[in-house]
Amino acid sequence: QLQLVESGGGLVQPGGSLTLSCAASGFTLNYYAIGWFRQAPGTEREGVACNGSSLGGPSYADIVDGRFTVFRDRTKGKVYVQMNNLQPEDTAVYYCAGDLTLAGCTVSTAGAYAYWGQGTEVTVSS
Repeated sequence: QLQLVESGGGLVQPGGSLTLSCAASGFTLNYYAIGWFRQAPGTEREGVACNGSSLGGPSYADIVDGRFTVFRDRTKGKVYVQMNNLQPEDTAVYYCAGDLTLAGCTVSTAGAYAYWGQGTEVTVSS
């Protein structure tokens, strides 16, 4: 059973940056489509970025396009999302999700991913 683990969350000031990582103990994520989702208190989970295992390039939600970059380190089998110019509205728990069957990836359909991490909290505040 694939268990995803996110790390890298924390407190950052507005305009700051964070890089989150997604890993799976004992597994490489090189063959998994990986999506990054977030959920703020009282809101629905929303997709922000994703990266397919091989087909196509990364995809981003409009709300983060140009600020977030998702990338892989295939030597480590991990997936990352670099988040720049963070704003208070980016405050949320961030989750990575993985799936072996997706041809590309999607940020609009959380249900397309079979595996989920427990999340890492990102707080943007001065």
